[in-house]
Amino acid sequence: MHFIEAATKFMVAGGLWVVPILLVGALGLGITIERFIKLQRAESANRRMWDQLQPMLHQGEFEKARELTYNDKSYVSQLVNVGLQREGTVRRREDIEIPMDEVMLSIVPQLEKRTPYTALFANLATLLGLLGTIMGLISAFDAVASAAPSEKSALLSASIAEAMSCTAFGLLVAMPMLAANLYLNLKAGTIIDGLGMVSLKTVNTISAFNAKNRNQQA
Repeated sequence: MHFIEAATKFMVAGGLWVVPILLVGALGLGITIERFIKLQRAESANRRMWDQLQPMLHQGEFEKARELTYNDKSYVSQLVNVGLQREGTVRRREDIEIPMDEVMLSIVPQLEKRTPYTALFANLATLLGLLGTIMGLISAFDAVASAAPSEKSALLSASIAEAMSCTAFGLLVAMPMLAANLYLNLKAGTIIDGLGMVSLKTVNTISAFNAKNRNQQA
């Protein structure tokens, strides 16, 4: 309870400029939560599907793998299914790699979508805090200029303290968002790297089985 009261007083001390900072912070928090849930679900779905697909690919059960990935919405399924659709119909490795690379190019923006906004909102919170401080200082000096000499010192101290609170609040909102931006970028990068590994393993497996079949037919 004491913490809530102290936080409320701190926000009130920042003046009206706290309102846009709070709005920016709320938007950033919403995006962070949405992106975290999206990436967490994507990572879990990819891992679960790859655990099922990997044994099938190693055993050459491509038809079974095609059926498993056909209606699945995970990124691993979308990627692997494109390669499996060309298994047995093309001879060159590049004919499998290129379509899978095209799918990767469509997946990456989905994983990175909206994440840059968290960095943007962090910068906006900082700048709004600084702007609030500057505007507060301007108002403070204007008020001091017309105040009685005995009141100037106390009035200036109170006004500067209020103005500095705005900057401090902006920084408190911005720092967690910058940390969230870093985390989301690392999370998306990990998923993308994992998909790259899946693509390479799939192409290698299909190419190896195609080469083996050609050697048996020769």
